[in-house]
Amino acid sequence: MKQLHRITRTDESHWVGDGFPVRTLFSYNTPDAEVSPFLMLDYAGPAEFSPASKPRGVGLHPHRGFETVTILYQGEVEHHDTAGNGGLIGPGDVQWMTAAKGLLHEEMHSAAFTRQGGTFEAIQLWVNLPAQYKMIAPHYQSITDNQITVVKLGEKGSVMRVIAGNYQGAKGPANTYTPINLWDLRLLAGQTVELDIPEDYTTLLFALKGSVKINNSATMNDVELAFFERKGKTITLSALKDTTLLVMNGEPIDEPIAGYGPFVMNTEEEIRQAIEDFNGGRFKQ
Repeated sequence: MKQLHRITRTDESHWVGDGFPVRTLFSYNTPDAEVSPFLMLDYAGPAEFSPASKPRGVGLHPHRGFETVTILYQGEVEHHDTAGNGGLIGPGDVQWMTAAKGLLHEEMHSAAFTRQGGTFEAIQLWVNLPAQYKMIAPHYQSITDNQITVVKLGEKGSVMRVIAGNYQGAKGPANTYTPINLWDLRLLAGQTVELDIPEDYTTLLFALKGSVKINNSATMNDVELAFFERKGKTITLSALKDTTLLVMNGEPIDEPIAGYGPFVMNTEEEIRQAIEDFNGGRFKQ
């Protein structure tokens, strides 16, 4: 059994642009956080937006050296980047953007969501790239809800949506550069599930809403994050309420991290080069 290391939460929020009120649960600067290959987790919402004439969001901004994974639960987001990619994602959809050697992109509320208003809720996870892939060409995976593999967990209606990696032999549609399992778990009240987790992998559990008992001891509630020890191969979860969880599990990347805002590389020299390339307009492809 994987032992629970700690449970954390934060009620501090900040705005990313004017469209995303987010709480950062961890980042590559978080002390004592063995989170590799993951770099950051932002939870946006749930927030109510009134109808508007101008889309809210965040305008063109740079990234280099990693991937951004946006999972939408409520609302709609339109994405455009300087590598020529674009698309719209709605509830249940996932946008997996490999920034790699660098690009600029913008994320805005869709035209329809802007006109109608409503509830917005999303997660953005940053995933690190090994050094050998940090300077490859950027690319983009648009993963719709109906492309995501769904595994039924018993007869009560609980399900595991497999975004990346595999669960009980069911493979997710996302392509990754290192071994990663990314699972969207919907566990109904009163149901218990035992997750099989690879040995020595980083494992994090984020509860968007609900309440769940971990390994028959500690209880995790909404907007809380659980960190686990890397040893052990199973985690037992018992839902006290209907619970939505994001399971993040991956093989650690044993390389140094140098980060500055939207750039994550391996050395300070590479960060200086990223800033110079951005300022010199070389992220526009």
